[in-house]
Amino acid sequence: MAYSEQHAELLRNSVASFGDITEKKMFGGLCFLLNGNMLCGVHKGGGMARVGKALEAAALELDGVDPLSFTGRKMGGLVDLNETAIEDDETREAVLSLALEFVGELPAK
Repeated sequence: MAYSEQHAELLRNSVASFGDITEKKMFGGLCFLLNGNMLCGVHKGGGMARVGKALEAAALELDGVDPLSFTGRKMGGLVDLNETAIEDDETREAVLSLALEFVGELPAK
């Protein structure tokens, strides 16, 4: 398995009340989509969230949150949560709140 099912369950429970959430296997992991837009996901070693460029600096201030870089190139507006960050309720909820703020404003797909 390329990602931790325990981490997937943590995210699944955290985003359950956000609205129209669907799951899709992407990037060797599992992504959670809000109204068809990528919100967050899990991958080997942790997770990621789509916070948008305007909220990225706020997310990066949290312990265990870094710029996302799957290929060695930073992906603007996306942040990586290490295993400690995704397992910490306060950090996970803070990042997901930022992701909801950004993705919640996008038009549904």
